[in-house]
Amino acid sequence: MSVLLEIVGLSAGAIGVIAWGPQIKRVWVHKRHDGISIPTFGIVALSLFLWLIYGIAIDSLAMIIANILTLSVILIIIIGVLRCRRNEMINDEIMS
Repeated sequence: MSVLLEIVGLSAGAIGVIAWGPQIKRVWVHKRHDGISIPTFGIVALSLFLWLIYGIAIDSLAMIIANILTLSVILIIIIGVLRCRRNEMINDEIMS
């Protein structure tokens, strides 16, 4: 595979990772999780994992790096959402 194509792939992967930044900020900084579907994020994570396997199979560094980083970002969001929801449940129980 040409170096130029790997650069294009790495650039696309970087943009894809950066795109999740506002979602991370919303969950971790503003503690907002409304409208985030854990099952949907789980499906996205499964898809990324399969793309990672494919990237390994075809020996594409760009696909491997992009999918590892994006999977990490998705997991950070899922953990943040679960944390927010757990804290809300605890606060609701205290207030009851």
